[in-house]
Amino acid sequence: MTRVLTILGSGETSPTMVTPHQRLFARLGPDTRAVLLDSPYGFQENADELTEKAQQYFRESVGREVGVVSFRSAPPADPLAHAQEMARLRAADWVFAGPGSPSYALRTWAGSAVPEALHDRLAEGGAVTFASAAALTLGLVTIPVYEVYKVGESPYWLEGLDVLGRATGLRAAVVPHWNNAEGGTHDTRFCWQGERRLRMLEDQLPDDAFVLGVDEHTGLVVDLDSGACEVVGRGTAVVRVHGDEWVVPAGETVSVEQIAEHGRSAGAATPEPVAPVPEPQLFFPDQAIDDALAAGDVRTPLALVLDTLDDPDVPPEGLRWARSRLARAVAALGDPVDVTETVRPLVELLLELRAQARAEKRWAESDAVRDGLAAAGIEVRDTPDGAEWEVRR
Repeated sequence: MTRVLTILGSGETSPTMVTPHQRLFARLGPDTRAVLLDSPYGFQENADELTEKAQQYFRESVGREVGVVSFRSAPPADPLAHAQEMARLRAADWVFAGPGSPSYALRTWAGSAVPEALHDRLAEGGAVTFASAAALTLGLVTIPVYEVYKVGESPYWLEGLDVLGRATGLRAAVVPHWNNAEGGTHDTRFCWQGERRLRMLEDQLPDDAFVLGVDEHTGLVVDLDSGACEVVGRGTAVVRVHGDEWVVPAGETVSVEQIAEHGRSAGAATPEPVAPVPEPQLFFPDQAIDDALAAGDVRTPLALVLDTLDDPDVPPEGLRWARSRLARAVAALGDPVDVTETVRPLVELLLELRAQARAEKRWAESDAVRDGLAAAGIEVRDTPDGAEWEVRR
Protein backbone atom coordinates (compact mmCIF):
# COMPACT_ATOMS: atom_id res chain seq x y z
CA MET A 1 0.00 0.00 0.00
CA THR A 2 1.22 3.50 -0.86
CA ARG A 3 0.10 6.41 1.33
CA VAL A 4 1.70 9.75 0.49
CA LEU A 5 0.89 13.35 1.37
CA THR A 6 2.76 15.90 -0.74
CA ILE A 7 2.89 19.58 0.23
CA LEU A 8 4.09 21.89 -2.54
CA GLY A 9 5.13 25.46 -1.79
CA SER A 10 4.45 26.49 -5.41
CA GLY A 11 5.50 25.47 -8.92
CA GLU A 12 3.09 22.56 -8.95
CA THR A 13 2.89 22.67 -12.76
CA SER A 14 6.47 23.72 -13.46
CA PRO A 15 9.36 21.72 -14.95
CA THR A 16 10.84 21.47 -11.44
CA MET A 17 8.02 19.22 -10.27
CA VAL A 18 7.83 16.87 -13.25
CA THR A 19 10.14 14.28 -11.71
CA PRO A 20 8.51 14.28 -8.23
CA HIS A 21 5.08 13.85 -9.84
CA GLN A 22 6.35 11.03 -12.07
CA ARG A 23 7.99 9.24 -9.15
CA LEU A 24 4.77 9.31 -7.17
CA PHE A 25 2.65 8.09 -10.07
CA ALA A 26 5.14 5.27 -10.63
CA ARG A 27 4.62 4.17 -7.02
CA LEU A 28 0.85 4.28 -7.40
CA GLY A 29 0.83 2.22 -10.60
CA PRO A 30 -0.40 2.55 -14.19
CA ASP A 31 -4.12 2.33 -13.41
CA THR A 32 -4.17 5.20 -10.94
CA ARG A 33 -7.42 7.15 -10.88
CA ALA A 34 -6.18 10.75 -10.74
CA VAL A 35 -8.36 13.82 -10.24
CA LEU A 36 -7.92 17.56 -9.90
CA LEU A 37 -10.18 19.33 -7.38
CA ASP A 38 -10.93 22.82 -8.70
CA SER A 39 -12.43 24.45 -5.58
CA PRO A 40 -9.58 26.84 -4.58
CA TYR A 41 -9.86 28.82 -7.82
CA GLY A 42 -13.55 28.14 -8.45
CA PHE A 43 -14.44 31.81 -8.01
CA GLN A 44 -12.06 32.99 -10.74
CA GLU A 45 -13.36 33.93 -14.18
CA ASN A 46 -10.55 31.92 -15.80
CA ALA A 47 -11.27 28.74 -13.82
CA ASP A 48 -11.82 26.68 -16.97
CA GLU A 49 -8.51 27.86 -18.38
CA LEU A 50 -6.66 26.99 -15.17
CA THR A 51 -8.13 23.50 -15.23
CA GLU A 52 -7.21 22.95 -18.88
CA LYS A 53 -3.64 24.15 -18.34
CA ALA A 54 -3.17 21.84 -15.36
CA GLN A 55 -4.54 18.86 -17.28
CA GLN A 56 -2.28 19.70 -20.23
CA TYR A 57 0.75 19.82 -17.93
CA PHE A 58 0.06 16.43 -16.40
CA ARG A 59 -0.75 14.90 -19.78
CA GLU A 60 2.18 16.32 -21.76
CA SER A 61 4.91 16.80 -19.13
CA VAL A 62 4.15 14.14 -16.52
CA GLY A 63 2.58 11.61 -18.86
CA ARG A 64 -0.67 11.07 -16.94
CA GLU A 65 -4.29 11.86 -17.68
CA VAL A 66 -5.95 13.71 -14.82
CA GLY A 67 -9.71 14.02 -14.54
CA VAL A 68 -11.59 16.83 -12.83
CA VAL A 69 -13.79 16.83 -9.74
CA SER A 70 -15.59 20.14 -10.08
CA PHE A 71 -16.81 21.77 -6.86
CA ARG A 72 -16.59 25.50 -7.46
CA SER A 73 -19.21 26.85 -5.10
CA ALA A 74 -21.41 25.89 -2.18
CA PRO A 75 -24.20 25.02 -2.01
CA PRO A 76 -23.95 23.20 -5.34
CA ALA A 77 -26.47 24.21 -7.99
CA ASP A 78 -27.18 20.59 -8.99
CA PRO A 79 -27.23 18.25 -5.95
CA LEU A 80 -27.29 15.09 -8.08
CA ALA A 81 -24.34 16.17 -10.21
CA HIS A 82 -22.51 17.19 -7.04
CA ALA A 83 -23.11 13.77 -5.49
CA GLN A 84 -21.58 12.17 -8.58
CA GLU A 85 -18.56 14.50 -8.35
CA MET A 86 -18.05 13.57 -4.68
CA ALA A 87 -18.32 9.89 -5.58
CA ARG A 88 -15.56 10.39 -8.14
CA LEU A 89 -13.45 12.13 -5.49
CA ARG A 90 -13.88 9.23 -3.08
CA ALA A 91 -13.03 6.74 -5.81
CA ALA A 92 -9.80 8.53 -6.81
CA ASP A 93 -6.35 7.22 -5.90
CA TRP A 94 -4.55 10.57 -6.38
CA VAL A 95 -6.13 13.92 -5.52
CA PHE A 96 -4.58 17.24 -6.51
CA ALA A 97 -5.53 20.83 -5.69
CA GLY A 98 -3.54 23.99 -6.12
CA PRO A 99 -3.73 27.77 -6.49
CA GLY A 100 -6.55 30.12 -5.58
CA SER A 101 -7.87 31.29 -2.22
CA PRO A 102 -7.50 29.12 0.90
CA SER A 103 -10.41 30.84 2.64
CA TYR A 104 -12.67 30.32 -0.38
CA ALA A 105 -11.68 26.64 -0.53
CA LEU A 106 -12.43 26.15 3.16
CA ARG A 107 -15.84 27.83 2.87
CA THR A 108 -16.67 25.69 -0.15
CA TRP A 109 -15.61 22.46 1.52
CA ALA A 110 -17.24 23.17 4.90
CA GLY A 111 -19.85 20.52 5.65
CA SER A 112 -19.07 18.63 2.43
CA ALA A 113 -17.60 15.19 1.79
CA VAL A 114 -14.20 16.65 0.85
CA PRO A 115 -12.41 16.59 4.25
CA GLU A 116 -13.35 12.98 4.99
CA ALA A 117 -12.57 11.91 1.43
CA LEU A 118 -9.04 13.29 1.79
CA HIS A 119 -8.60 11.61 5.16
CA ASP A 120 -9.91 8.30 3.85
CA ARG A 121 -7.59 8.43 0.85
CA LEU A 122 -4.54 8.78 3.08
CA ALA A 123 -5.79 6.19 5.55
CA GLU A 124 -6.74 3.53 3.02
CA GLY A 125 -4.02 4.02 0.42
CA GLY A 126 -3.38 6.60 -2.26
CA ALA A 127 -2.00 10.10 -2.44
CA VAL A 128 -3.01 13.70 -1.81
CA THR A 129 -0.93 16.43 -3.46
CA PHE A 130 -1.84 19.96 -2.40
CA ALA A 131 0.00 23.09 -3.52
CA SER A 132 -0.09 26.80 -2.82
CA ALA A 133 -3.57 27.85 -1.62
CA ALA A 134 -4.70 24.25 -1.18
CA ALA A 135 -1.56 23.46 0.84
CA LEU A 136 -2.52 26.17 3.33
CA THR A 137 -5.68 24.23 4.21
CA LEU A 138 -3.79 21.07 5.22
CA GLY A 139 -2.77 22.28 8.65
CA LEU A 140 -4.44 22.75 12.00
CA VAL A 141 -5.06 26.40 11.10
CA THR A 142 -4.93 28.38 7.85
CA ILE A 143 -3.79 31.88 6.93
CA PRO A 144 -6.50 33.85 5.05
CA VAL A 145 -3.89 35.28 2.71
CA TYR A 146 -5.92 37.68 0.59
CA GLU A 147 -7.89 39.05 3.52
CA VAL A 148 -4.73 39.96 5.41
CA TYR A 149 -2.32 40.90 2.61
CA LYS A 150 -4.72 42.51 0.12
CA VAL A 151 -7.64 43.74 2.24
CA GLY A 152 -5.61 44.76 5.27
CA GLU A 153 -7.34 42.80 8.01
CA SER A 154 -5.33 42.13 11.16
CA PRO A 155 -3.55 38.76 10.97
CA TYR A 156 -5.66 35.84 12.15
CA TRP A 157 -6.06 32.13 11.62
CA LEU A 158 -8.93 30.18 10.10
CA GLU A 159 -9.61 26.63 11.19
CA GLY A 160 -7.85 24.30 8.76
CA LEU A 161 -8.74 20.81 7.54
CA ASP A 162 -5.92 19.34 9.65
CA VAL A 163 -5.28 16.66 7.04
CA LEU A 164 -1.61 16.70 8.04
CA GLY A 165 -2.43 16.27 11.72
CA ARG A 166 -4.85 13.41 11.20
CA ALA A 167 -2.36 11.63 8.95
CA THR A 168 0.83 12.17 10.99
CA GLY A 169 -0.09 13.53 14.42
CA LEU A 170 1.78 16.79 13.70
CA ARG A 171 -0.02 19.90 14.94
CA ALA A 172 1.21 22.45 12.47
CA ALA A 173 0.17 25.44 10.41
CA VAL A 174 1.28 24.81 6.83
CA VAL A 175 2.71 27.89 5.09
CA PRO A 176 3.69 27.56 1.39
CA HIS A 177 5.43 30.31 -0.61
CA TRP A 178 7.82 30.49 2.37
CA ASN A 179 10.59 32.35 0.54
CA ASN A 180 8.37 34.56 -1.63
CA ALA A 181 10.17 37.70 -2.80
CA GLU A 182 7.54 39.39 -4.97
CA GLY A 183 7.44 42.39 -2.67
CA GLY A 184 10.85 43.59 -3.77
CA THR A 185 11.28 46.47 -1.33
CA HIS A 186 8.89 45.04 1.27
CA ASP A 187 8.80 41.67 3.00
CA THR A 188 6.48 39.14 1.36
CA ARG A 189 8.08 36.00 2.74
CA PHE A 190 5.91 33.47 4.53
CA CYS A 191 3.08 33.50 1.97
CA TRP A 192 3.00 37.29 1.66
CA GLN A 193 2.73 37.82 5.42
CA GLY A 194 6.27 39.01 6.13
CA GLU A 195 8.11 38.70 9.43
CA ARG A 196 5.96 41.17 11.36
CA ARG A 197 2.65 39.53 10.54
CA LEU A 198 4.04 36.01 10.96
CA ARG A 199 5.15 36.83 14.51
CA MET A 200 1.64 38.08 15.24
CA LEU A 201 0.22 34.85 13.86
CA GLU A 202 2.65 32.72 15.87
CA ASP A 203 1.43 34.38 19.06
CA GLN A 204 -2.08 33.21 18.21
CA LEU A 205 -1.14 29.56 17.66
CA PRO A 206 -2.17 26.91 20.19
CA ASP A 207 0.63 26.18 22.67
CA ASP A 208 1.34 22.76 21.14
CA ALA A 209 1.43 23.92 17.51
CA PHE A 210 4.21 25.15 15.22
CA VAL A 211 4.67 26.49 11.70
CA LEU A 212 5.73 24.21 8.83
CA GLY A 213 6.99 26.25 5.88
CA VAL A 214 7.71 25.09 2.33
CA ASP A 215 9.64 27.25 -0.14
CA GLU A 216 8.44 28.04 -3.63
CA HIS A 217 9.21 25.41 -6.29
CA THR A 218 9.75 22.99 -3.43
CA GLY A 219 7.83 20.04 -2.02
CA LEU A 220 7.69 18.04 1.18
CA VAL A 221 6.80 14.43 0.34
CA VAL A 222 5.52 12.61 3.42
CA ASP A 223 5.46 8.80 3.25
CA LEU A 224 2.83 7.92 5.83
CA ASP A 225 3.89 4.29 6.12
CA SER A 226 7.62 4.81 6.74
CA GLY A 227 7.38 8.29 8.27
CA ALA A 228 10.03 9.56 5.83
CA CYS A 229 9.71 13.20 4.76
CA GLU A 230 11.70 14.06 1.63
CA VAL A 231 12.31 17.63 0.48
CA VAL A 232 12.24 17.89 -3.32
CA GLY A 233 12.68 20.77 -5.75
CA ARG A 234 14.78 23.91 -5.38
CA GLY A 235 14.44 25.16 -1.82
CA THR A 236 13.87 24.11 1.76
CA ALA A 237 11.26 23.00 4.26
CA VAL A 238 11.27 24.82 7.59
CA VAL A 239 10.01 24.04 11.08
CA ARG A 240 9.55 27.33 12.92
CA VAL A 241 8.69 27.91 16.58
CA HIS A 242 8.36 31.56 17.63
CA GLY A 243 11.11 32.73 15.29
CA ASP A 244 13.47 29.77 15.76
CA GLU A 245 13.89 27.77 12.57
CA TRP A 246 15.07 24.30 11.66
CA VAL A 247 15.80 24.16 7.92
CA VAL A 248 15.84 21.02 5.76
CA PRO A 249 17.29 21.58 2.26
CA ALA A 250 16.15 19.90 -0.93
CA GLY A 251 17.57 16.43 -1.39
CA GLU A 252 17.45 15.54 2.30
CA THR A 253 15.05 13.18 4.02
CA VAL A 254 14.00 13.48 7.65
CA SER A 255 11.34 11.73 9.70
CA VAL A 256 7.99 12.80 11.07
CA GLU A 257 9.49 12.31 14.53
CA GLN A 258 12.36 14.69 13.75
CA ILE A 259 9.89 17.34 12.60
CA ALA A 260 7.91 16.83 15.79
CA GLU A 261 11.08 17.03 17.89
CA HIS A 262 12.02 20.40 16.41
CA GLY A 263 8.48 21.64 16.90
CA ARG A 264 8.39 20.34 20.45
CA SER A 265 9.71 23.50 22.07
CA ALA A 266 6.23 24.82 21.32
CA GLY A 267 4.91 22.18 23.68
CA ALA A 268 3.87 19.79 20.95
CA ALA A 269 3.24 16.23 22.02
CA THR A 270 5.00 13.31 20.39
CA PRO A 271 2.85 12.34 17.40
CA GLU A 272 1.27 8.94 17.50
CA PRO A 273 1.79 7.02 14.26
CA VAL A 274 -1.38 6.74 12.23
CA ALA A 275 -1.78 3.19 11.03
CA PRO A 276 -3.33 2.42 7.67
CA VAL A 277 -6.86 1.09 7.70
CA PRO A 278 -6.66 -2.63 6.94
CA GLU A 279 -8.74 -3.88 4.06
CA PRO A 280 -10.83 -6.76 5.42
CA GLN A 281 -10.16 -9.98 3.57
CA LEU A 282 -13.79 -11.10 3.79
CA PHE A 283 -14.92 -8.42 1.36
CA PHE A 284 -15.02 -8.38 -2.43
CA PRO A 285 -11.47 -7.95 -3.84
CA ASP A 286 -10.67 -4.55 -5.33
CA GLN A 287 -9.43 -6.03 -8.61
CA ALA A 288 -12.70 -7.88 -9.04
CA ILE A 289 -14.61 -4.65 -8.47
CA ASP A 290 -12.45 -2.84 -11.02
CA ASP A 291 -12.88 -5.65 -13.55
CA ALA A 292 -16.65 -5.67 -13.09
CA LEU A 293 -16.93 -1.91 -13.50
CA ALA A 294 -14.65 -1.96 -16.55
CA ALA A 295 -17.00 -4.51 -18.11
CA GLY A 296 -19.97 -2.25 -17.43
CA ASP A 297 -21.25 -4.45 -14.60
CA VAL A 298 -22.29 -2.11 -11.80
CA ARG A 299 -24.91 -4.38 -10.26
CA THR A 300 -22.52 -6.98 -8.88
CA PRO A 301 -20.21 -4.66 -6.89
CA LEU A 302 -23.18 -2.56 -5.76
CA ALA A 303 -24.98 -5.62 -4.43
CA LEU A 304 -21.92 -6.87 -2.55
CA VAL A 305 -21.11 -3.48 -1.07
CA LEU A 306 -24.71 -2.89 0.00
CA ASP A 307 -24.75 -6.32 1.65
CA THR A 308 -21.65 -5.29 3.57
CA LEU A 309 -23.22 -2.02 4.70
CA ASP A 310 -26.32 -3.92 5.84
CA ASP A 311 -24.35 -6.44 7.92
CA PRO A 312 -24.57 -5.53 11.65
CA ASP A 313 -21.40 -7.50 12.42
CA VAL A 314 -19.12 -5.59 10.05
CA PRO A 315 -16.41 -3.65 11.99
CA PRO A 316 -15.85 0.10 11.46
CA GLU A 317 -12.96 -0.42 9.05
CA GLY A 318 -15.22 -2.61 6.95
CA LEU A 319 -17.85 0.11 6.76
CA ARG A 320 -15.18 2.59 5.67
CA TRP A 321 -14.05 0.15 2.99
CA ALA A 322 -17.62 -0.37 1.78
CA ARG A 323 -18.39 3.35 1.59
CA SER A 324 -15.27 3.92 -0.49
CA ARG A 325 -16.14 1.13 -2.94
CA LEU A 326 -19.74 2.30 -3.11
CA ALA A 327 -18.44 5.70 -4.19
CA ARG A 328 -16.43 3.99 -6.92
CA ALA A 329 -19.53 2.23 -8.22
CA VAL A 330 -21.63 5.41 -8.10
CA ALA A 331 -18.90 7.23 -10.01
CA ALA A 332 -19.05 4.54 -12.67
CA LEU A 333 -22.80 5.05 -12.96
CA GLY A 334 -22.15 8.70 -13.73
CA ASP A 335 -19.57 8.05 -16.45
CA PRO A 336 -20.75 8.74 -20.00
CA VAL A 337 -21.21 5.74 -22.25
CA ASP A 338 -18.79 5.51 -25.17
CA VAL A 339 -21.37 5.13 -27.93
CA THR A 340 -18.76 4.45 -30.60
CA GLU A 341 -17.31 1.45 -28.77
CA THR A 342 -20.78 0.19 -27.87
CA VAL A 343 -22.01 0.05 -31.48
CA ARG A 344 -18.66 -0.84 -33.09
CA PRO A 345 -19.24 -4.65 -33.43
CA LEU A 346 -22.65 -4.16 -35.07
CA VAL A 347 -21.49 -1.39 -37.42
CA GLU A 348 -18.43 -3.31 -38.55
CA LEU A 349 -20.54 -6.39 -39.25
CA LEU A 350 -22.94 -4.31 -41.36
CA LEU A 351 -20.04 -2.73 -43.23
CA GLU A 352 -18.65 -6.17 -44.03
CA LEU A 353 -22.03 -7.15 -45.50
CA ARG A 354 -22.10 -3.87 -47.44
CA ALA A 355 -18.59 -4.53 -48.80
CA GLN A 356 -19.70 -7.97 -50.02
CA ALA A 357 -22.75 -6.45 -51.68
CA ARG A 358 -20.60 -3.83 -53.43
CA ALA A 359 -18.13 -6.48 -54.59
CA GLU A 360 -21.01 -8.42 -56.12
CA LYS A 361 -22.53 -5.22 -57.60
CA ARG A 362 -25.68 -5.52 -55.49
CA TRP A 363 -25.93 -1.76 -55.28
CA ALA A 364 -29.43 -1.57 -53.86
CA GLU A 365 -28.43 -3.69 -50.85
CA SER A 366 -25.23 -1.69 -50.40
CA ASP A 367 -27.15 1.59 -50.44
CA ALA A 368 -29.75 0.20 -48.03
CA VAL A 369 -27.06 -0.60 -45.45
CA ARG A 370 -25.52 2.86 -45.81
CA ASP A 371 -28.90 4.60 -45.60
CA GLY A 372 -29.93 2.54 -42.59
CA LEU A 373 -26.75 3.47 -40.74
CA ALA A 374 -27.26 7.13 -41.65
CA ALA A 375 -30.79 7.01 -40.25
CA ALA A 376 -29.31 5.66 -37.00
CA GLY A 377 -26.89 8.58 -36.80
CA ILE A 378 -23.83 6.82 -38.21
CA GLU A 379 -22.08 8.47 -41.14
CA VAL A 380 -20.22 6.20 -43.60
CA ARG A 381 -17.50 7.55 -45.90
CA ASP A 382 -15.93 5.50 -48.69
CA THR A 383 -12.16 6.02 -49.04
CA PRO A 384 -9.40 4.33 -51.10
CA ASP A 385 -8.53 2.35 -47.97
CA GLY A 386 -12.08 1.20 -47.31
CA ALA A 387 -15.15 2.48 -45.49
CA GLU A 388 -14.74 4.81 -42.52
CA TRP A 389 -17.52 5.66 -40.10
CA GLU A 390 -18.33 7.84 -37.13
CA VAL A 391 -21.24 8.49 -34.81
CA ARG A 392 -22.72 11.94 -35.35
CA ARG A 393 -22.96 13.83 -32.04
